[in-house]
Amino acid sequence: MSDTTKQTYMRGAAILAATAVISKIISGLYKIPLLSMLDDETAGYYQVAYTVYMLLIAISTAGIPVALSRLVSSANALGNRNLARRYFNVALPAFALLGLVLSLIVYRFADTIAADILSTPAAAAGIRVLSPAIFFGCVVGVYRGYTQGHNQMLPTAVSQLIEVISKAGLGLLLAWYLISSGFGNPVVSAGANAGIAIGLGIGIPVLIYFKRKTDRTFRLDCAPYSGGLMRRKAVLKQIIQVSVPIALSSTFISLMTTIDTAIVKGRLMYAAGFSQDDADALYGIYSKGLSLLNLSSALIMPIAISIIPVIAAAITKRQHASARNVTDSSLKITNILAMPAGIGISVLAYPIYTLLFATSEETAAIGSTILSLFGIASYFICMQLLTTALLQAHGHERVPILSFAVGGLGQIIVDYILVGNPSINILGSPVGTLTCYVTITLVNLLFIVFKVKSKPNFIKTFIKPLLCTAVMGVAARAVYELLHKIGSDVLGSGRLAMALCMIAAIVIAVIVYGILIIATKTVTQDDMRYVPKGDKLAKFLKIK
Repeated sequence: MSDTTKQTYMRGAAILAATAVISKIISGLYKIPLLSMLDDETAGYYQVAYTVYMLLIAISTAGIPVALSRLVSSANALGNRNLARRYFNVALPAFALLGLVLSLIVYRFADTIAADILSTPAAAAGIRVLSPAIFFGCVVGVYRGYTQGHNQMLPTAVSQLIEVISKAGLGLLLAWYLISSGFGNPVVSAGANAGIAIGLGIGIPVLIYFKRKTDRTFRLDCAPYSGGLMRRKAVLKQIIQVSVPIALSSTFISLMTTIDTAIVKGRLMYAAGFSQDDADALYGIYSKGLSLLNLSSALIMPIAISIIPVIAAAITKRQHASARNVTDSSLKITNILAMPAGIGISVLAYPIYTLLFATSEETAAIGSTILSLFGIASYFICMQLLTTALLQAHGHERVPILSFAVGGLGQIIVDYILVGNPSINILGSPVGTLTCYVTITLVNLLFIVFKVKSKPNFIKTFIKPLLCTAVMGVAARAVYELLHKIGSDVLGSGRLAMALCMIAAIVIAVIVYGILIIATKTVTQDDMRYVPKGDKLAKFLKIK
């Protein structure tokens, strides 16, 4: 792969990664105090409505950005800019209509979805509030896919920031106002979700501006193309053929989350013997831990998005060595980021959950156990994202459908058995989640080994990050326990002492991990060349 190509990929990934970090910081500033403001029942209503939204947005939009990104990138690689624009012109009205129909259906049947399917009647108001977001999401997805296909990641980044700022600002403000005004839990949970739809709507005119700018830029270097232009019907068929398997893969994860909600709530009430209120409260505790599950995946999603057009273009040009370099680079970076993040959450789950959400020793014990399992699961979520993107970029977009089906079946079985056991109850759900993503990752990796020509170097990309992470995890836990034991004599056993010990443990763990990945050459000078200011950073850190 040429330096220019790899720099383009890394620059795109860096833009989206920076956006993801900012978005997660904003989301943290929003979601953590929001969930702390809500009681456990209201938090459960909020999560149920959001789960329905994520499922429907996946059904209607998940395949659009990836499919358009791949198709547009391949058209550009062949010099056919007109075909690239035709993909957009066909996709926009088709998917906008799909989004509109789904929005109207969800609004009309919100009560049925909440009560009869998810055993949470109070979530209906939140589902209605989120219904317009499905239409807006379809439109946004088309614009993002088109610009990503031109390796323009800034439009996606800007629109994501607008979405998260709206979700945070308006959601938190509305929730606070509704609580202060004495509204009931269902209305409060609906208000907390309102900013999502508004943010997506605001992002549309911004994406229109960037799309026009992209067209002007690429029209200047548009070389004549001797081939004929595809008919609109053929273009739509091609978009559907690529997007539907991708959408099914993404939808399956959201579908499993919805099924998981229905199974968990049902098994808690009808098998484990909890009342409606107690089941809602337990699911609320679970939802608070769930809010931290995808923190590390926010750093990996940009990599997954960025590699698809780059690998697709390399394969179109039969540059398989270049495709393998991108594959190795993305796997290595994913492991370096996701492994320590997941283990860090797992080993420090008790202080993290207690400081953010716990209202009693009982909720702290339950919530921290859930979060500890979610910490391990978060790594496999990251790997699932990346391995799915690798398969899709290499043209194997149907493979994840199989892996998700196998993983989803495992989750259903584990949830049904464990959650229905009164002594395990809600703790069975994160075990099911972990089972699901471990299975998906392993199946995806098997297909990459046997189906992908540009096979990754697994020893280089997995072993060293794993060893460094193991040492870091032991250091983090040992430092926290030692400091907490010593500090309790001086600062007591309150939240302040816990917070100081946790922060110190995190800082020391980061330092230990940084030293290890440099000393073991897990990160090399070649890797740093393609990180913004990486050459200077490598020189400063003496990375060879």
